[in-house]
Amino acid sequence: MALNATTDLTHAPDAVIATLADRDFAEHLTGLVGGELKSFEVSGDTAAAFTLTTVRALPTDRAPEIARKFVGQSVEVTQIESWSAPAADGSREATLKVTVGSLPVSVSGTESLKATDAGSALGVEATVSSSIPFVGGKIASAAEPFISKALALQGAKVSSWIERV
Repeated sequence: MALNATTDLTHAPDAVIATLADRDFAEHLTGLVGGELKSFEVSGDTAAAFTLTTVRALPTDRAPEIARKFVGQSVEVTQIESWSAPAADGSREATLKVTVGSLPVSVSGTESLKATDAGSALGVEATVSSSIPFVGGKIASAAEPFISKALALQGAKVSSWIERV
């Protein structure tokens, strides 16, 4: 299943990256959905190429019924973003990989942070897949809106986090 979303932000790419790489922001975002931040690691200098690894325990109460049958009341979601060094205008690209606990469900694709006249645009183009025979397609279809909402929430909350100070 294809996953495509873009959020326009009124902040420059460097401010967006600083927010995405902020443990407090990750904890805030995780708390908004009733989850628990299990680990958060920034490997490298965010002024250059770096990798961000976030592991969250998330409740499945809003997940589709078919997914809850496999994971129970919560699931551990690992998100790995490998960001490039910034271009002259601050724009960046990242490879994205999301795994969902022990389920054979994954998300892989790219993220982009483009400089715009108004600030920046944070986008994701990814594919949700599952290798479970017979029901894998149904699980991927059910998971796609759930994952899409989570990524959209992240983009929507970046600006409010930056503006809180």
